[in-house]
Amino acid sequence: MKQIVQKLKDGTMKVLKVPLPQVSKGQLAVNTHYSLISAGTEGSTVKTARKGFIGKAKERPQQVKQVVDTFKTQGPLQTYRAVMRKLDAYSPLGYSAVGEVIEVGSGVVDFSIGDLVACGGLTASHAQVITVPANLCVKLNPSTDLRQAVYNTLGAIALQGVRQADLRLGESCMVIGLGLLGQLTCLLLRAAGISVIAMDIDAHMVGIAARNCADLAFARNTPGIESKVFDFTGGLGCDAVIITAATHSLDPINFAGAVARKRGTIVVVGAVPTGFDREPHFYKKELQVRMSCSYGPGRYDPQYEEKGIDYPAAYVRWTENRNMQAFQELIYSGKIDVSYLTTHTFKLEDAPKAYDMMMDKSEPFIGILIEYDTSKEIVRDRVSLQRSEVRSQRSDRGKQQVGIGFIGAGSYAQSHLLPNIPKGGKVILKGVMTSTGTGSRSAGERFGFEFCTGDAEDILCNHELNTVFIATRHDTHANYVLEALKAGKHVFVEKPLCLTLEDLNEIFRYQSAIRSPQSTMPLLMVGYNRRFSPLAVRIENAFGGGAMAMTYRVNAGAIPPDSWIQDPEVGGGRIIGEVCHFVDFLTFMNGSLPVSVYGTVMDGPRNLNDVLNISLKYENGSIGTISYFANGDKSLSKERVEIYANGCTAILDDFRELTMYSRGRKKTKKLMSQDKGQKLEVAAFIDATLHGKEAPISVEEIHSASLVTFRILESLRTGQVVKVFGTDFTDDAVDFGKAV
Repeated sequence: MKQIVQKLKDGTMKVLKVPLPQVSKGQLAVNTHYSLISAGTEGSTVKTARKGFIGKAKERPQQVKQVVDTFKTQGPLQTYRAVMRKLDAYSPLGYSAVGEVIEVGSGVVDFSIGDLVACGGLTASHAQVITVPANLCVKLNPSTDLRQAVYNTLGAIALQGVRQADLRLGESCMVIGLGLLGQLTCLLLRAAGISVIAMDIDAHMVGIAARNCADLAFARNTPGIESKVFDFTGGLGCDAVIITAATHSLDPINFAGAVARKRGTIVVVGAVPTGFDREPHFYKKELQVRMSCSYGPGRYDPQYEEKGIDYPAAYVRWTENRNMQAFQELIYSGKIDVSYLTTHTFKLEDAPKAYDMMMDKSEPFIGILIEYDTSKEIVRDRVSLQRSEVRSQRSDRGKQQVGIGFIGAGSYAQSHLLPNIPKGGKVILKGVMTSTGTGSRSAGERFGFEFCTGDAEDILCNHELNTVFIATRHDTHANYVLEALKAGKHVFVEKPLCLTLEDLNEIFRYQSAIRSPQSTMPLLMVGYNRRFSPLAVRIENAFGGGAMAMTYRVNAGAIPPDSWIQDPEVGGGRIIGEVCHFVDFLTFMNGSLPVSVYGTVMDGPRNLNDVLNISLKYENGSIGTISYFANGDKSLSKERVEIYANGCTAILDDFRELTMYSRGRKKTKKLMSQDKGQKLEVAAFIDATLHGKEAPISVEEIHSASLVTFRILESLRTGQVVKVFGTDFTDDAVDFGKAV
């Protein structure tokens, strides 16, 4: 399929062939008929992308701070990789579209194939096919004018602003800013029986509003606007003022205070500063200032948008989806007519010209539609990427090779896995699949894959591919691991291996069932990279295993409760999702498996289990403590390990500095930058697959690391010490002693 994309690096815009996106649970796949260019939001994005690096930095100070923080903690190489990943990626544009449903994801019950729908959100982009969560779609009447329905997202944003104003029939409202959002706001206010006053700095837009949606309209430079507003409102002033402008000036907010009535309401919808002057208006009039959050309640809530969990109408009458429905009903019933807003329509292939027109302001415009050719058959196929790197790889065909496919290639994979895979020779990057077509194409081109795809079967069932890297969200790991193993592929999966005990047992029961001479058995590797760190290897060599006392302090930092990482069903929470790293590291250090675990957690209002202490006992008598804290200061280093054994001590600070104490002497080893072992980890796995060696991490250790995290959760629930093996709820666990 084709999609409009832009590169942040230089602002290059093109209509690009990308794979069809995946249809996940709770989503719809929609064959797009029209999409709307939001001149305000998208114009700002395109303008920033076309600036130089200094201009980009000025526009995005928060991202600059993140770059600086990354440089301080991870060094120049990782900082460069992170920045280039952002700059080189194809970024989709658009967030309002209409089309026909062509596929329905699992869990969706209110939509069927063939339904006409209006869609919103970042996945409702300018593409021939889009996948959108069900709560961001509304069903349309078959006779609806799709060229009006395509204003769905901006209509919902405008409607939420009107609701925040809380106006009554017969009251008055001024709208400041008469772009698309302002015009729609005026239309909605007038349909609700509100007297509408409109104002903008652009006299052309003022004239359009005066003819179509406003009772009174002014250019900002009109003399005596305040007195005219008070005359129009009978000396009272506006009951509410809705600001839909986008500017760095304080003029809109201060002018709103001047024309609002006493105890009136000012609603901020547009991107304007709110540092208003307290005197003379806001304080004396006791004005209310309200922010309007995009489409309405549910916006930015993963439970609502991604999982489709609705808010009961009795308690939240107007959600973002119900705002969309109300807007579409107003269009269908003819109570509002937005057709005058559409000034231009471009075919998909000509869409870059629309953005050039916007940036150059070569002619007046308001609403710009992109029209799609819906007569073409939708085919889910992979996209070939013919690059010089690929051609050079093909010269080694016929030799023992590692043909690699990636399922998932997000920020971690592009920063720590893909850059460390040897290029050319006996290692071939075959195919890559991510959840979005633009993501697949970006990763495929950047790292020299032969093809990109939106279908995991193109990776799992590819006979030229014998190795699969899995770097998707945690809830998909177990299924992809099993499918890849059953397809006879070697598997490298990022932690965690799985989220449930049932999945863990199923994976290792399968491995036990197929266990045969090592050379023919698919390898399973989990991305426990810390054990491969050069400083960690130095400690392990110095101590040589045996009984030791170990402490691992993790200043993990807070993650918002609504993050997917904290979701037990998607991310598994921080114990399963991250603590497994530290469990594996201590196992590597002392050379034996944990036999019991005890956890204590600090009570918190959200029960996130992210401030806790974990005590571990090992087969060889070692003891270990993991202190995992999400409530510390970020300026402190994240990780500190201390090892005590045989009169010696090792202190590893954030995988950058190692201090060894022995026989009264102190030795220190410092690295130029942090090294958590990803490069050596990937190299060890590739070497094992290429030469038929055993897996770099034993099957017992991989199983144990996941199993211990489940036991930690059990200990937190019961308040008891829990045995790692042999508890009554794991009778069906794999017996590795018999399996090996």
